Amino acid sequence: MSPADLMSEGVNLMLFGMGFVFVFLTLLVIVTSIMSKIIQATKPEEPEPAVARVPVATVGDPASDPVLLAVIHEAVQQHRARRQ
Repeated sequence: MSPADLMSEGVNLMLFGMGFVFVFLTLLVIVTSIMSKIIQATKPEEPEPAVARVPVATVGDPASDPVLLAVIHEAVQQHRARRQ
């Protein structure tokens, strides 16, 4: 066989292989899409879970809470004492 014949056979084999892979992947996508539609059609509908309503706690002004101010003051004092 001449080099031209070998090149022609190589190109022919390459195109056949690429065509086969393209057709296979196209069929795979189509079959997967069809299966998805069938499963979605046969799936029973489930009701959405009810969302529990939790009352929102009202947050007051932190500067007016004497207990919170005392805790913050004590934490700052301890922090400063450790740094010295």
